[in-house]
Amino acid sequence: MSEADGAGLAVRVATSLKAVPAGAWNACANPQALSGVLDGSAEHDLAGGIDRDNPFVSHAFLSALEDSHCVGGRSGWSPAYLVVEDAAGELLAAAPSFLKSHSQGEYVFDHSWADAYERAGGRYYPKLQVAAPFTPATGPRLLVAGGPRAEEARAALIGGLEALRAQTQSSSVHVTFAQEPDVGALTEAGYLERHDLQFHWRNEGFGSYDDFLATLASRKRKALRRERREALAAGIEIDVLSGADLTEAVWDDFHAFYEDTGSRKWGRPYLNRAFFSAVGEKMGERIVLVMARRAGRYIAGAINFRGANTLYGRNWGCIEDHPFLHFEVCYHQAIDYAIAHGLSRVEAGAQGEHKLARGYRPVITRSLHQIADPGLRRPVAAYLKQEREQIAAGREALEAESPFRKGGSED
Repeated sequence: MSEADGAGLAVRVATSLKAVPAGAWNACANPQALSGVLDGSAEHDLAGGIDRDNPFVSHAFLSALEDSHCVGGRSGWSPAYLVVEDAAGELLAAAPSFLKSHSQGEYVFDHSWADAYERAGGRYYPKLQVAAPFTPATGPRLLVAGGPRAEEARAALIGGLEALRAQTQSSSVHVTFAQEPDVGALTEAGYLERHDLQFHWRNEGFGSYDDFLATLASRKRKALRRERREALAAGIEIDVLSGADLTEAVWDDFHAFYEDTGSRKWGRPYLNRAFFSAVGEKMGERIVLVMARRAGRYIAGAINFRGANTLYGRNWGCIEDHPFLHFEVCYHQAIDYAIAHGLSRVEAGAQGEHKLARGYRPVITRSLHQIADPGLRRPVAAYLKQEREQIAAGREALEAESPFRKGGSED
């Protein structure tokens, strides 16, 4: 895309991860990741909620989306991965960037911006999206390898995004579910910051689920114990599967749950059957699939992905409705797993105030937006300022309603 600059860095676009060696990409995606088995030990519990081995920007996850045609082709997600190389061709930085022809699968909603701009005679699409597709999980977005040229490479990525936006005549650049230091670098470059709320569970060194329950008000503890009993009352048993347990038959069952529930909730599920086989083959040891079984067959399930210190809840589905089963499979089992494996957090996906009563706390997520046309940028900036204030107030109000004991009280 660009010639080497005066500092000897070059920025180019790769339209497939097949053109980028997995080891080089992963060295940028998770430069501090520890080798070997992820043990969830205390040294992984990073300040600021940052997971040093985020699964969703790994070469394996992104290439599974590509190989299964969930991105590319007619999906509306056209890979345009930015890569920054030095004069010797060594990869120093990269971005999971896509040209988008719609605003689906992002979980940061800008449909109203697109509608307003197009009513005014503008052309909102294509736009440039930097994200883990279909995945509302915070993580690194400007993927920068460690070393003395790290900040230089990050700046080259930011400049490359603007150059690619201009080259493709895109209206805007959107970097969703970002974390530091990307947030700081992008706001300094003039990006608008947007906030939203999610609900995450924090492990405070609990040795068991009962230790966690002890931090809740008495009536909340009783309600959750009853909820968990009733979820399994119909003779339902839970299996937690990973690695070699993830057979094609298991994926057949889970995909059927995902399709049935997804089609009822949002019309067209984003992930196809081939994706689950591909991701299971590429990173099965990092998948935690919670499956509910009744009368000898699976009836519901939830897929989670494991980072170094975080369990990320992603998709759920079922073919039988049972009271509280969704909460058991998605939220309580995730807490059980995090405690058993010494993980410090569970991120349970987008939205969902019902998670609050189950011990998940409101957390602000951040996205960054660069809009080229000042006529659209000005009203969006004003709107985002008000929205940030509303989100902050909403988080404070939700914290006040949390089930945790107040001031040592049992009530």
